[in-house]
Amino acid sequence: MELKQKYNNFPFNPSKVPFFYGWVILFAATVGVLCSAPGQTTGVSTFTDYLIDNIGISRDQISTAYMFGTIGSSFILTYAGTLYDKYGARWVGMAAALTLGFVLVLFSQSDRIIKAIVPQHSSIYAGVAVATCIVFFFMLRFSGQGVITMVSRNMLMKWFIARRGLVNGISSVFVSIGFSMAPLTFDMLIVETSWRWAWLLMALGIGVGFFLFVFIFFRDNPEDCNQIPDGEKHGNKERDVIIKPFKQFTLKEARSGLTFWLFVLPSAIYAMFITGYVFHLVSVFGEAGIDKEQALSVFIPISMISVVLAFVGGWISDRIKLQYLLYLMLAGMVVSLIALANINTGFYYYAFIIGSAIPSGMYNVLLSVTWPRFYGRDHLGKITGFVMAIIVFFSALGPIVFSLSHSHLGSYSYAIYALLGIILVISAICFKAHNPQDKYMAES
Repeated sequence: MELKQKYNNFPFNPSKVPFFYGWVILFAATVGVLCSAPGQTTGVSTFTDYLIDNIGISRDQISTAYMFGTIGSSFILTYAGTLYDKYGARWVGMAAALTLGFVLVLFSQSDRIIKAIVPQHSSIYAGVAVATCIVFFFMLRFSGQGVITMVSRNMLMKWFIARRGLVNGISSVFVSIGFSMAPLTFDMLIVETSWRWAWLLMALGIGVGFFLFVFIFFRDNPEDCNQIPDGEKHGNKERDVIIKPFKQFTLKEARSGLTFWLFVLPSAIYAMFITGYVFHLVSVFGEAGIDKEQALSVFIPISMISVVLAFVGGWISDRIKLQYLLYLMLAGMVVSLIALANINTGFYYYAFIIGSAIPSGMYNVLLSVTWPRFYGRDHLGKITGFVMAIIVFFSALGPIVFSLSHSHLGSYSYAIYALLGIILVISAICFKAHNPQDKYMAES
């Protein structure tokens, strides 16, 4: 018996649960994505100033370390996806939980570790500090933003086919709410304890609590537990949309098609845009004469609208072609980019909120539903690992692209319009973004 099937009936047999175990998987996968929060940008940002003050390096240096650590993690996410395909959600999830817990402990002692390696008055202190932070950020981003997120989402998509969009929509609602609350929650934890103890407590919760949670509740495939996706058989009859794939694509086959890139690149550009403007949020809005409070207030309405769109988009994705949701995501990005380039306290401010909410909601749907529907489940880990690698890589470039635009060209608008140009090109050819399963259905 392969390791991914081993101990599937311990500590309990999923097939003995009095209802379809996929609903437990929905809960477990949602908890999994939420537990990646310490490795996400929103989670890291709460601790940035504490690292700067206690390690004794500049904001540019910590930003550089974050960028290189994030880029480095992107290079091995495809390999992590291969391990997922081989060993399954349970074992890879447990390994990621331990890794994330361990690196949170390292970060809680990062200043002491660096000063134990080299004295702070040394001429090489800054270089050693940045190099150490790169290693720590690499581990943090790889395990948190990368592997735990990938494993949790893939597991959920394997347990559902006909209801795949619906369950993803339900999960996205709780994930969006959780992520929007994460910075405030982490800050409260810091205030009540300290920045060190906040990270140590999270390390304990994830490295021990979430580790055990994964072992108890995570299961990779319904078939390994004597169940079938959705808890009942669903074919493609009486549907205009292909839900169940006819062909299982390898990563090489998937990325050789134009459709793959037409769905990957908008998500990557969106990630680049988000990290870029969020990293420089106060400065971007300040350039237009908008104060910090009003700049930060955009996240509340964006989050509220995107949560609704994620749920509706997930539900409707089971019934329509994903190409239509891609159109909607691209349209929202065009609106938000134009609005941000001309941001003011009036029309463009509200246009930016609405425009940003649309791709935020569609991103959560397309990033989860597209790959199993288009390319099957057999190589899902490797395919999504590659997808996450591209998205993580682009997200790492966002802050530096915006920074260079401002420092060398005098305005953030140059970076914004460059991204807009790319999105318009993709929009012009996305009519070719057809489900690659179409021709196999026609031949059957």
